[in-house]
Amino acid sequence: MSSRTVIRGGLVVTASDEIHADVLIEDGRIAALAASGTPAAGAFSAARVIDATGKYVIPGGVDAHTHMELPFGGTFASDTFETGTRAAAWGGTTTIVDFAVQSVGHTLREGLDTWHAKAEGNCAIDYAFHMIVSDVNEETLKEMDLLVEEGVTSFKQFMAYPGVFYSDDGQILRAMQRSAGNGGLIMMHAENGIAIDVLVEQAFARGESDPRYHGEVRKALLEAEATHRAIRLAQVAGAPLYVVHVSAMEAVAELARARDEGLNVFGETCPQYLFLSTDNLAEPGFEGAKYVCSTPLRPKEHQARLWQGLRTNDLQVVSTDHCPFCFTGQKELGRGDFSRIPNGLPGVENRMDLLHQAVVDGHISRRRWIEIACATPARMFGLYPKKGTIAPGADADVVIYDPHAEQVMSVQSHHMNVDYSAYEGKRVTGRVETVLSRGEPVIDQREYTGHAGHGVYTPRSTCQYLT
Repeated sequence: MSSRTVIRGGLVVTASDEIHADVLIEDGRIAALAASGTPAAGAFSAARVIDATGKYVIPGGVDAHTHMELPFGGTFASDTFETGTRAAAWGGTTTIVDFAVQSVGHTLREGLDTWHAKAEGNCAIDYAFHMIVSDVNEETLKEMDLLVEEGVTSFKQFMAYPGVFYSDDGQILRAMQRSAGNGGLIMMHAENGIAIDVLVEQAFARGESDPRYHGEVRKALLEAEATHRAIRLAQVAGAPLYVVHVSAMEAVAELARARDEGLNVFGETCPQYLFLSTDNLAEPGFEGAKYVCSTPLRPKEHQARLWQGLRTNDLQVVSTDHCPFCFTGQKELGRGDFSRIPNGLPGVENRMDLLHQAVVDGHISRRRWIEIACATPARMFGLYPKKGTIAPGADADVVIYDPHAEQVMSVQSHHMNVDYSAYEGKRVTGRVETVLSRGEPVIDQREYTGHAGHGVYTPRSTCQYLT
């Protein structure tokens, strides 16, 4: 009995169903569901009973795009795997997929081993890895096959950041051809970095060095052009493609066109593109530096097209691209030179609440909320049905969510290891109350009961959407 938990009286919301049901958890997994008030539910017994009356019972969130401890621009992302996964749990996310980094001149294995060492024993929730491929050569291509076999089934490439992560079209094509054969999924940062560098140089020549120019030089058309190019390279290679952090309406149009052609092309956006804009980049003084990320924030008119894309399934996933840098001492590295501001925003704790606010605001349905934040990322990256749903046999990653509680987002109350909130002062309706990770309470009635080392590494199968 001691390893059993029953959640009673809540509205169970998954990507496909909503039902008032009791949930029986045994040995870290969902054992059974039964409609509340029925004899079957009444037969559920456990030492731990959680009353979810008036609450939602939802799968733990799957954030498929985080960067804990990422080295960037001479510094490191301010969240460690310990602080970042704890904050994720506070926000109702129970699985992250972080990015291991291959450095130029090094092997994929060296990069993966480095990230395993960072994460092992430090995570409050379960985790997996994608692999950033920075150096495409024959050895790298062979290693991609080996990584897929052991559960690292997605590879990120960059059309941006020349001299750091950048791959040229030939390198991208070769990696895509390899993934077409081994079942891996290429994830693409789609911005024309070569052209952007020219525009950065020209902006500085005009004396334009404030944070707002970060968004102006990283033009929406250059995101769209790179998205189009990535799609056509993937088509040539016969490979699937997942475009990360889509921010521009023109890029959404490229994805929609490709999907209408029947191509295996997928798109992700992030809360910052749905709720923030170039107005934030233009905040007075150096405040705009807080909002420097790539792809950049866009003018507000892009938001409607992103929401539309989420409703029409031209965009399938909302991840955070959580990559926090403190304003003091880190973002400040770019005072007088926007190109030196570390790129990234904090958000792993805010995603589930912001998307619930989108339900309240009428942008998406409750089930679509769970689909884009839990089920689809789990399916996209080979974690479903272990993660992303509430069904017999699934891991008992479960969130009791109060849809009526109100909160104000603030650096004063968040748990991310960063000295500002990108959503400071924003009022939202809905809040995480209790979080179970594999049946164990990590957040219990708004108290942290988890610990570093509970989270385990989770190998992944290949993308479950390929036709």
